[in-house]
Amino acid sequence: MNLLKKVFNFYYEGFKSMTIGKTLWIIILIKLFVMFAVLKVFFFPNILKRNFKTDEERSKYVIEQLTTKPK
Repeated sequence: MNLLKKVFNFYYEGFKSMTIGKTLWIIILIKLFVMFAVLKVFFFPNILKRNFKTDEERSKYVIEQLTTKPK
């Protein structure tokens, strides 16, 4: 437990004393949000849920796609 407290304090004190670093972390978090939330919604639709009704149909489709060679 003492090690976890030391690690937490290390990062806490480091971030507390940052000036430009806080702005950079905000930019990083915004970019991650855009990459994982916004892009997923628009560019990676859930094809399995849309095209197959049951879990069994979905699993058969996935196994078929993984085990057959592309043409």
